[in-house]
Amino acid sequence: MGVFDSGLGGLSVLRAVRTALPHEPLVYVADSRYAPYGERDDDFIVDRTMAIGQWLVARGAKALVVACNTATAQSIAFVRERLSIPLIGVEPGVKPAAALSKTRVVGVLATAVTLRSLRFQALLDRYAADCRFICQPGHGLVQAVERCDTRSPELMALLSGYLQPMLDAGADTLVLGCTHYPFLDEAIRSIAGDRLQIVDTSVAIARQLERQLDLHGLRAAPSASAPLPLFYSTADGESQRQLAATLLGIDTRVQHVVIPSRRTQSLESDAA
Repeated sequence: MGVFDSGLGGLSVLRAVRTALPHEPLVYVADSRYAPYGERDDDFIVDRTMAIGQWLVARGAKALVVACNTATAQSIAFVRERLSIPLIGVEPGVKPAAALSKTRVVGVLATAVTLRSLRFQALLDRYAADCRFICQPGHGLVQAVERCDTRSPELMALLSGYLQPMLDAGADTLVLGCTHYPFLDEAIRSIAGDRLQIVDTSVAIARQLERQLDLHGLRAAPSASAPLPLFYSTADGESQRQLAATLLGIDTRVQHVVIPSRRTQSLESDAA
């Protein structure tokens, strides 16, 4: 089973998937060479998602989790029509946040691409009737996580600048609209204390994957021990190795992989 993200954020989803489905063999691909997707154009995001999905299918993936809000928002409909396996995407937890909020003011922290997507706007339209959503692009946060920075003074100042206007407006709930952002949970709590309930949809994604595997008769048979995931990166993989060790307790090799696509073919050729 494949789990794919533009970088390292999808490791938060991988953690939830391993908890829900401990017997499933997992392959995680981080397209870190081209992260963050939130600063890429829509065609680039579709191109990379399709190429990595095809790469995983060619290696036997029976289902694919697109563990990236930006890639889901911009490409999952296109890719789902073209791959022969079940696809599970992610989306910001607007619905559960609207149900949780007592003040009816909710902060949303996401990439600029996710916030401008039609998929996200449709979510807001559906649940914003009696709830005010304060949407903040998290410029710089993905890059911080990609370099394993979750507590530096610079990161804390950046995060505080995003969160304080939400708190000042009376927000009591925060949607983490990017799978990188759960790595910043501790930093967020140190700024907001208990004033914000944090909505992270990783567990819901794992449950949806479980349902899809059962629906298609694809669930792996129980085994004596849980298989370790295989990790691939289009970059050097060192940050991925460090975060996998910290977050998942798995200190293992991250294999470098080149996955050419229409938009990156010349870049890959130049690097060869």
